Amino acid sequence: MKIRRLPDRTINRIAAGEVVERPASVVKELVENAIDAKAENIEIAIKGGGRSSIVVTDDGIGIERDDLSVAIERHATSKLLDDNLLQISSLGFRGEALPSIASVSHLKIDSRAHGAEEAWSIVVIGGKTEPIFPSSVVAGTRVEITDLFFATPARLKFLKTDRTETNHILDIVRRLAMANPLVKFSLSDEKGKRLGFKVDQGDLIDTRLSRLSQVMGRDFADNALQIESERGGVLLSGYAGLPTLNQAYARSQFLFVNGRPVRDALLTGAVRAAYQDLLARNRYPMVALYLETSALFVDVNVHPMKTEVRFRDAGVVRGLIIGALKHALADAGHRASTTVSTQTLGAFRAGNGGIQHLSKLNSSYKVSANPIADYYAPRLDTDQLSAPPAEMQSDVSPCNEGEIKSNSFPLGVARAQLHETYIVAQTNDGIVIVDQHAAHERLVYEKMKQSLKTGAVARQVLLIPEVVELDETQCLNLVQRSGEFSELGLILEAFGHGAVMVREVPALLGNTNISELVKDLADDLVEVGEGFTLKERLENVCSTMACHGSVRSGRRLNQAEMDAILRQMEDTPHSGQCNHGRPTYVELNLADIERLFGRR
Repeated sequence: MKIRRLPDRTINRIAAGEVVERPASVVKELVENAIDAKAENIEIAIKGGGRSSIVVTDDGIGIERDDLSVAIERHATSKLLDDNLLQISSLGFRGEALPSIASVSHLKIDSRAHGAEEAWSIVVIGGKTEPIFPSSVVAGTRVEITDLFFATPARLKFLKTDRTETNHILDIVRRLAMANPLVKFSLSDEKGKRLGFKVDQGDLIDTRLSRLSQVMGRDFADNALQIESERGGVLLSGYAGLPTLNQAYARSQFLFVNGRPVRDALLTGAVRAAYQDLLARNRYPMVALYLETSALFVDVNVHPMKTEVRFRDAGVVRGLIIGALKHALADAGHRASTTVSTQTLGAFRAGNGGIQHLSKLNSSYKVSANPIADYYAPRLDTDQLSAPPAEMQSDVSPCNEGEIKSNSFPLGVARAQLHETYIVAQTNDGIVIVDQHAAHERLVYEKMKQSLKTGAVARQVLLIPEVVELDETQCLNLVQRSGEFSELGLILEAFGHGAVMVREVPALLGNTNISELVKDLADDLVEVGEGFTLKERLENVCSTMACHGSVRSGRRLNQAEMDAILRQMEDTPHSGQCNHGRPTYVELNLADIERLFGRR
């Protein structure tokens, strides 16, 4: 069979298969064209999930009459002035989108160039171009796509329901809106307006946070940490959510490179590394990060839909993201997200199943003859909380009135212990309720991490070594990692075929249940496997040990011990959440409490 040249219509349809995957791809290309045209207001209207109709209207610089017919030719573009593909600053540059879309749909373009007296239209049906004619468009450009994929029925069969296709379009528009906070966006369908993003007053930082609030929610804006960092000519900015503001999926992790929304495994890995000891493995933080760098540092011409990029030095970018996130999280200290207190208030409000009617409450109760006094606890080392109660100091002296004020400390002064599980503290303008186990777990964990970093893990030799029975596979895994465990102060060795002997444990753990600890470590090794670095595996072991070495629920604490936990929480980074991302405390201000009782 002879080799022959394919006709342009066939070539365009082949190109459309790469560029135009679904209606959302069309919306992306048209909106990016509008952004490149310096539009400040972009309106999108769709019908049938984009299959029936897509209309994108902008107020950009427009297209001159003589350029309309050229705009729908393959590889015709105004955005690439020469053959240098290494310095691309626009979103589009290949000149493939419009001809590819036109080859599989009915396309109409109405445009008035900036400063022109007349507007013009061009129509292309399945790749066939009709003569240019006058239009009535006032300014900018209006692109209308109808009967998408009419020329390629096979592609239509692969599209999902209108609802699914609409959701893909919503996702694309949200990402583009986040990348361009100075542009107004609106999206509507048969049911009316679906999205609307206005431009707020202020500088780029203010407008960006406002746009993120509109897209990702007010909770994110209220609980986001600002990111600002630079390394090797790469500038990183944006926002990262507190660990207690997390989700079950990674769908709220966004990366923008030189104003371009991209999906990159580098972001997922870097974010996981930064939050690795702050969240459970099945929980994901919310982040929106913006990278600005020279066009020479990044290649955007590696994917047909330009949704992926390649960095000249990916290691610099990964290190920059991890370092900036860790620094911001450390600076956050013991702060927890406001959603924690909001959810708590929602559970408390009468009528929502939180507070039962007074008539249902048991009226028989006893009042203590000795009301809780105000105590002042000196700064106490919480390591002793791992010891048995009998070994702990229990004498607490009451302070004189005025000796200590609750506003002297961010987390206040302990007033009571609730159900031997929660510490209730009074602050300057409300109360704080602390989960004693979760809080102490974080304190022990951070101390173990610090000891691991300095190589000074204190060990406690067992008078009688403890033998723990396991299956042979678990024993083998533990013995193979015994070197890693020894760095953390846990000394164990094989004891026959189905057991290990523990000779030393980290002193921080105190009087812990060694058998349960070893069994949990064995289970963790199966879950973690070899897919993590040594540092990640060691920190995972630290987390398990901290859980076993922390004060348990049901343990009665005296005033000094409770205040000691509060003070060390204030001095410990990440103490607002436990090792699994759950909050360690809830704060309710006085105004919220007064609302519960109808005083406000």
